[in-house]
Formats: sequence, C-alpha cells, structure tokens
Amino acid sequence: MVELLGNRAIEDAAIAWVMELEQAAGREPRDTRYAGAAGDIESSGRVIEVKAAGSSSRGNDLWLETRQVEEARRNPDFYVYLVENVRQGDPRLFTVKIFGGEQLQRLIARARERHYFEVPMPVAEYDSAPTSLELEERERNELDL
Repeated sequence: MVELLGNRAIEDAAIAWVMELEQAAGREPRDTRYAGAAGDIESSGRVIEVKAAGSSSRGNDLWLETRQVEEARRNPDFYVYLVENVRQGDPRLFTVKIFGGEQLQRLIARARERHYFEVPMPVAEYDSAPTSLELEERERNELDL
C-alpha cells in the first residue's frame, strides 16, 4: 500500500472508509462536505463529522469548528468519528473512535474556544522563504555592511 501524502488524500480516504462502515451498519451515508452541512456525512439521520489523522491522536486535542460544536450541543444525532492511522494508506489498518451522545457532550462541555487566523501559504511563497541557515547568513551579511 502506498503512503498517502497531503491532508486532502488523508481526508478523502477516511471519508470513503467511514461511508463503507456506515453502509455495512445498514445505514445510507451521503457525503455532505460540499453542501454546507455541519458534518462531513449524513447517514440515516446521523450527522457525522469525520476527523482524519495520519497516525494516533491519543492525548491530542480535537479541533472542531464553531458550527460543529453548536450542532453537537443541539443535535443528539451528531457524532465525531476520529479515523486514525490513515497516512499509511491501507484501510484494513485504519481505526476509528466514535464520539457521540453523553460522551461527546462531556467533551464539548470542556471545549475551549480559540480564535485564530488562517494565513494562506501559496507554494511559491513557501518555496521562496529562506531556511534558518539562509536567514542567519543574510543577517550576518547585513551586519557587515
């Protein structure tokens, strides 16, 4: 199996895998990522937010958008499926942790609101940024002037 590269590939693999899990459970999943829904999948009444992780997320915080937290608070059929070990690429080795009901409400009650800016990082800007060694050399040359 080929290792998955990039967040999009990891997310797509996790979504496809969860859709298969839902079908196997007798539900009818539908991908709602691009429909403005609070979750990634709607499945026979469930609203499912899929969080995809390349490896284990044990001990890490779970990041949810404001609308997802609001949906979790008001909708007892909102779930978070944390799909782990996705980067390695073999769905047979993916694992899932399902948070819903009272457990999700306990987690949401402890949520800490954060505000931040997402700054786009075009590839050209990334590629043209100096490395720490180049920056150090540039600063040393400027001091010599």
